[in-house]
Amino acid sequence: MQFKRTAMLAAVAVSALGLTACSDGTDTPAAQSPAPAPMTTSSPAMTSGEFGSACSSVPKDGPGSFAGMAKDPVATAASNNPALSTLVTAVKKAGLVDTLNTAKDITVFAPADPAFAKIPKADLDKVLADNATLTKVLTYHVVPKRLTTADLASGNFETLQKGMVKTSGSGTSFKVNDASVICGNVQTANATVYIIDTVLMPS
Repeated sequence: MQFKRTAMLAAVAVSALGLTACSDGTDTPAAQSPAPAPMTTSSPAMTSGEFGSACSSVPKDGPGSFAGMAKDPVATAASNNPALSTLVTAVKKAGLVDTLNTAKDITVFAPADPAFAKIPKADLDKVLADNATLTKVLTYHVVPKRLTTADLASGNFETLQKGMVKTSGSGTSFKVNDASVICGNVQTANATVYIIDTVLMPS
């Protein structure tokens, strides 16, 4: 009897050790499984939004809002933004709507209406009436790749007109040649737009 009792106690002890070993084995993966969570929560911080004093004038909703512009190609998106009406008129006169809308991954430095107002009316009317000159001026505002704010910090970029634009700045303050970015990082379906306060003139 004593032998049987000892054998039973030994069996129970072995079983207990076995359960403990199983428990240790399953606890380790469970403790490790939450590890990837911080990667998921940090990913939205990778995207940056629009910036600049003129961004407040952009409609909060509808086709001309930032969300609305993101759905359309750049010329169409600009036509829905009331701050870019003169630019849109110039693009239509030059016959560049389809060129801009079908381009892939471009950057447009878009002069706001007050930028055109800086140009004497007689000079502006002359440019608008000369399709070759107008096309040259407008394509000078387009770089054939998407530029981020990191790119703008210190760069020289060839435009569709084949001239060069120089960019500089940091944070939310950037210059394109002598023009200041007043609303930047505006996304459209095929372009990144930086609205500027001065019309750029190719040399």
